[in-house]
Amino acid sequence: MTTPSSPTFGVQLLEVAPEYAGQRIDNFLRTQLKGVPKTLIYRILRKGEVRVNKGRIKPEYKLQSGDIVRVPPLRLAERDEVPPVAQGLLERLEAAIVYEDKALIVLNKPAGIAVHGGSGLSFGVIEAFRQLRPDAKDLELVHRLDRDTSGLLMIAKKRSMLRHLHEALRGDGVDKRYLALVRGSWPTSKKKVSAPLMKNNLRSGERMVEVNAEGKDALTEFRVVRRFGEFATLVEASPITGRTHQIRVHAKHAGHSIAGDPKYGDEEFTREIRELGGRRLFLHAYALTIQLPDGGELKLEAPVDEVWQKTLERLGA
Repeated sequence: MTTPSSPTFGVQLLEVAPEYAGQRIDNFLRTQLKGVPKTLIYRILRKGEVRVNKGRIKPEYKLQSGDIVRVPPLRLAERDEVPPVAQGLLERLEAAIVYEDKALIVLNKPAGIAVHGGSGLSFGVIEAFRQLRPDAKDLELVHRLDRDTSGLLMIAKKRSMLRHLHEALRGDGVDKRYLALVRGSWPTSKKKVSAPLMKNNLRSGERMVEVNAEGKDALTEFRVVRRFGEFATLVEASPITGRTHQIRVHAKHAGHSIAGDPKYGDEEFTREIRELGGRRLFLHAYALTIQLPDGGELKLEAPVDEVWQKTLERLGA
């Protein structure tokens, strides 16, 4: 199948591979027709223009291995085309790859780049990689990092790897470790923060997370890496559960908010770190251990950026 590169393309016949068996037709088309707006996909389904094995189907139809899906000619308006990602960003992300094989890409995501488009952004890391790897039709994010968090991010190139890693993340097949620069002197004895977390959407649409007894269980393990007197501590954080903003909220809950955190941070502490040149969120996914489908193990580490490095040097001085 070829992804449309121009606003118009003809009839397509797609054979359903075994790994797509059981998937709904609408979700299948959304992954296969990159760059085609969801509204257009649902319109052709509603109008009965998509055929499976020459017959009409409903949008909730579940595919079977070997099905032949006929997609009608589609005409995209220019405005619906995904804008190309800037060459400079593509080169920066290509250079950030720390591991790649036929099923997986792992990159050291720079701080300040969103993992996907949305909320006013036309593109993020995943859109950029679909442009960088046009032959990999099943590119999907395995997990997410906040826009301002840097570090190791996994992108699956095959659905079988995506499924394996999602299962591994639910169990203990993936070990993720972060570095965080926090306010004050983190006690050596404080090795765990266990506090349930609940998401709240503010009127502005911004998402905030708070410790709330009615929230979902969340556990983060912490270890002191380096102290900067009573002023700051570099800690390693291992999220045992995978809740939104977990490390950031747990650090705040422990009384040691992360430097440069605009949502959960301490303004005075952040200002003092910024005066040392530290204009970023000091949270970095630095280490990853992955159990691979063949039984092997992949261990990766990603260095911090220059801003982080120089800020710590100045703190140490």
